[in-house]
Amino acid sequence: MDNNKYLNISSRDAYGIAFYQQAELDQRIVAITADVPDSVRFTKFREKWPERFFNFGIAEQNMMGAAAGFAREGKIPFVSVYAIFAALRALEQVRTDIAYPNLPVRICTTHSGISLGQAGPSHHSIEDIGVMRSIFNMVVMAPADGMATAMALEAIKDHPGPVYMRLSRAVEPMVYRSKSTYKIGKANVLREGKDITIIAFGASVGNALIAADILTKEGIQAGVIDMAFIKPIDREVVIKAAKTTGRILTVEEHNIVNGLGSAVAEVIAESNSSTSFKRLALPDSYTIAGPYPDLQKHYYLDSEGIAKTAKSML
Repeated sequence: MDNNKYLNISSRDAYGIAFYQQAELDQRIVAITADVPDSVRFTKFREKWPERFFNFGIAEQNMMGAAAGFAREGKIPFVSVYAIFAALRALEQVRTDIAYPNLPVRICTTHSGISLGQAGPSHHSIEDIGVMRSIFNMVVMAPADGMATAMALEAIKDHPGPVYMRLSRAVEPMVYRSKSTYKIGKANVLREGKDITIIAFGASVGNALIAADILTKEGIQAGVIDMAFIKPIDREVVIKAAKTTGRILTVEEHNIVNGLGSAVAEVIAESNSSTSFKRLALPDSYTIAGPYPDLQKHYYLDSEGIAKTAKSML
């Protein structure tokens, strides 16, 4: 299998490729969307298996309810829409129809975080991780780049319950150049450090690695952890990082409330650690509109902003 096709493409584009490959191997897989099949990269699937493709129009609540029905009948539904619509508009159906009966529905959302830059706060999905991680039975994850997305689909392939996967619209900085492994509830330690540990998910992982390179030039050794699974979180790797470096910085393209930073803080507090800790995330306010790179820079979520924030903790 040629894994190079996952390099230098967005997690959204990689999802379309990896999903199609899984669908070739498992006839139980069905694709479900709400009027955005091209945006969520279902086009090739729709052309190949029209009988397994279902477009519900602008009716996300109905779509989630139908996905639950498909799962009860032995199908494996992949539901893909913009993150903002899955996590907010259809939330009641996600919670009650899918998560409550613990059904194997894969909710793979695109255009997450602030990656749909100019669309502004109505389309920026900055609450989804917090919302989904508060729902019982729900696995919550965000792959770091295109290659990681293929790894993520393999990791959740046989999971018996619901999964919320967050994908970006933009091309993330490359993190994985070859296939590694994602395991549900386990983080990947990408870089060891002795001065500070940066924990991130999604597009922020690549920026954190670049930030670590910047810090190295200034004599600061920063570790980087890809916390792809925000729920269940890898408590062991967080506690080990706290003991090793004594400083943890979490980075995420999400509201500072109830995201990765909150999840890591919970682990640190319960472990009675005296670790120096800081969250770098979007402020608890509605975002502004603008080009995605400009928004990352504005909110200090680019590599320079992450490096600057890390230095402030030393």
